[in-house]
Amino acid sequence: MPPGRLFVLSGPSGVGKSTVLARIRARYPELWYSVSATTRRPRPGEVPGVNYHFVTVEEFQALIAAGQLLEHAVFAGNHYGTPAQPVRDQLDAGRDVLLEIEVQGARQVRAVPGLGDRARLVFLAPPSFEVLAARLTGRGTEDPSTVEARLAAARAELAAEPEFDHVVVNTDVEQAVESLIRLVAGSRR
Repeated sequence: MPPGRLFVLSGPSGVGKSTVLARIRARYPELWYSVSATTRRPRPGEVPGVNYHFVTVEEFQALIAAGQLLEHAVFAGNHYGTPAQPVRDQLDAGRDVLLEIEVQGARQVRAVPGLGDRARLVFLAPPSFEVLAARLTGRGTEDPSTVEARLAAARAELAAEPEFDHVVVNTDVEQAVESLIRLVAGSRR
């Protein structure tokens, strides 16, 4: 059986990665989604083990020390990382895997020997920075200082777009979902 393929979805905070991902998962269930670990607090409606593995800073540091994360990053004061072994197990079993990670994590995945060169990095972009700022401000899930930190990080992340293999502009969620499904399903042929 050939190994599965690794797709990495990144983009600035507020671009709609979680919304797009939820719709892809509903319509393309054979695509395995890796659940990241994070030290941030759950947002309303998030389910531990489904949206994220919520851990303490100490637990996160232990995962790093044990080499159990494929990638990890600090974003807006919180730690995020991808548990490595479940991803490798799924790829070895021939399943396609999708990671939703930050730009700095995508760079780390690209650098993993024997894996990064096979990964397809997809950048989910907003129609404009102004639209992105309105989305971040409008969701009302974070305090103003966190929103400002996310906007500052978004500027740097938008500059990383040329590092990615594919770019999908999230002007319309359904169109973005269709583009991503075509990309994943089409590369299987």
